[in-house]
Amino acid sequence: MQPRISMITLGVHDLDRSVEFYEKGLGFPRMESPPEVAFFTLNGTWLGLFGRESLAEDAGVSVEGSGFGAFSLSHNVASEAEVDAVMEKAVTAGAALVKKPQKTAWGGYSGYFSDPDGHLWEVAYNPHFWVGPGDENV
Repeated sequence: MQPRISMITLGVHDLDRSVEFYEKGLGFPRMESPPEVAFFTLNGTWLGLFGRESLAEDAGVSVEGSGFGAFSLSHNVASEAEVDAVMEKAVTAGAALVKKPQKTAWGGYSGYFSDPDGHLWEVAYNPHFWVGPGDENV
């Protein structure tokens, strides 16, 4: 097996609101999809948005749940200035600022926001690896 994450699917409460946030607010390129789901292409992977109840039903698990989901999605960029710009764009689009961008203990710079459904995103600059054109490994 070759390890990879080909798609991340987020269960959302209001599909239209989430599509608006990701497509118009953050500028994610939307793909054609059935009306009950939305897909976005993200440089080597896809993001899917699906109704929270429908996703739980599809997986055969309870829709109940609250609090910290024990994971975050990360978007790595090429500079501290780009971290600030992405964070500002997300907050302007309706994200909640969770942690203001700041220097990190590991030598980088990062901050966190949550999308309209509370999904946690880290935006980070890591000087220990390159993020640039053609680098789809980060």
